[in-house]
Amino acid sequence: MNAHNDGLPEDAAGMNLMLHALVDGELDAAAAIAVERRMAADPSLAAEHARIVALQQVLGSLPKPKASDALSARIAAVAAADNVEVLRPRAPPAQAKPARTVWSARSFGSFDWRAMAASIMISAVLASGATQWAMQRAPDSFTAGVASGHRRSLLATSPVDVVSSDRHTVKPWLDARLGLSPPAPDMAKEGFALVGGRVEVIGGRPVPALVYRHREHLITLVAEPQNAGAVTEPVDLSEGGFSLVQWSEGAFSYWAISDMERPELDDFVARFRVAVVTG
Repeated sequence: MNAHNDGLPEDAAGMNLMLHALVDGELDAAAAIAVERRMAADPSLAAEHARIVALQQVLGSLPKPKASDALSARIAAVAAADNVEVLRPRAPPAQAKPARTVWSARSFGSFDWRAMAASIMISAVLASGATQWAMQRAPDSFTAGVASGHRRSLLATSPVDVVSSDRHTVKPWLDARLGLSPPAPDMAKEGFALVGGRVEVIGGRPVPALVYRHREHLITLVAEPQNAGAVTEPVDLSEGGFSLVQWSEGAFSYWAISDMERPELDDFVARFRVAVVTG
């Protein structure tokens, strides 16, 4: 058993493969939770996961080129030279479902990571040359990082690094670690109690996050510093079963995410904005 006692690989290459498998939906529930817990404890893994998600989104939006007849002929010639029979792909029967590999926690210890590496090597080589280009054109990469961080916080032992309902405790804690802290108004009387704060690492950069509670729901509020001080109205970026709203004003751009319904999150955003101005 490894040092983490979770069956996952201890080496960086092995964990990178697990991150790819998580993004591709190739892990069972137990394995996915184990990887999420590793990310919650390791900011570098969290940042790499956000990078993979953003890259996948950008590459997925690119036009799908069709192989030319000349390229198909060259592939067939290479295969023939290696005595490999080339078969034309056939559509599966109407009732058949394509097979999907799902890795479970029980298989970690005996799994040959080289086999999994070989299965994604071509994709990794192709993607590596386009990573920087894709990330520069990934407008949702920060949003993806916010969503990943919120999911990890729900799986962690505690969703915050500093537990306090007192903004005079949370703000100094964040300021001491990041050199800045967003407004943290007390909205408990309005049904949104401050739980505490934490440091999120998104795109390799640490940013402050506040956590509020509304009944049984947690709200993560990530604040990204902005220089221009632009003001933008809330925009709906909801995805993956979470309500997500983004807006900018003052010294920060804000991302608020929760599993509550959009009208409730909109209510939180409206009250937060008023409390910041009047507080």
